[in-house]
Amino acid sequence: MLELTRTVRFAVGPDVSCAGVNGFAGRPAMVGLGAHYELDIACRGDADAETGYFLNIKRIDEAARAGALPIIAEAFGKAGADPASLLTAIVSALDARLPGLRSVRWRLTPTYSFEMERTAMTHVLIRQSFEFAASHRLYAPTLSEDENLAVFGKCTNPAGHGHNYRVEPCVRVEVGGTGAATFSLRDLERLTNDHLIEHLDHKHLNTDVPEFRDVNPSVENIARICYERLAPAIEAAGAMLEHVTVWETEKTSCVYPAPTVG
Repeated sequence: MLELTRTVRFAVGPDVSCAGVNGFAGRPAMVGLGAHYELDIACRGDADAETGYFLNIKRIDEAARAGALPIIAEAFGKAGADPASLLTAIVSALDARLPGLRSVRWRLTPTYSFEMERTAMTHVLIRQSFEFAASHRLYAPTLSEDENLAVFGKCTNPAGHGHNYRVEPCVRVEVGGTGAATFSLRDLERLTNDHLIEHLDHKHLNTDVPEFRDVNPSVENIARICYERLAPAIEAAGAMLEHVTVWETEKTSCVYPAPTVG
């Protein structure tokens, strides 16, 4: 069993007359003002012994443009259009066209997305990215100065050092009877700002943030503490925090708790 994911990019808006040939950038292409979207379509199955293919990616592209794009284009610009309800229709349309469909993730912006699993269409996963700037020092009091230097290198400098952290909560939200999500982006942004960003931004984590007084502020521990601070607030608002991803740099990130693989 394998999982194949294909990203399909396209534009919607008043003028989609440019069919275009650049599938990497998006087709239909953007003309004037409109919206650019991406769909990450994941399917599972077994590779064919002769071709090595499980599913020809051209078939995924065709299914997305025939099944999903018209749903989004028709709703574009309409007041009250809800991504969760549209995603329910999109998953149904793609499921009828593609074998082994597992999930569809709709990227409405580079940082904001909705994802729905075919076997759990009563819920969506909402993700949004945030940032905070903070300084920290990596230091283990049980180790000697030389041992700390060997483990943490420059990161154990007594004066500390800083990062521009990126944090992305992933929230599982129930889809209501109308097909709309019962927890909105406004809820996620308000709660994340109140419980994480205001608590961590422009702070020295070791000295200014109580959770790190006796905990080394590694990216692993930062992700865990972000989850522990945010999860109760999300639950009180009627949703469930699946996990939190924290990027310390563009090359280093940690997810807590680790998503289930299966």
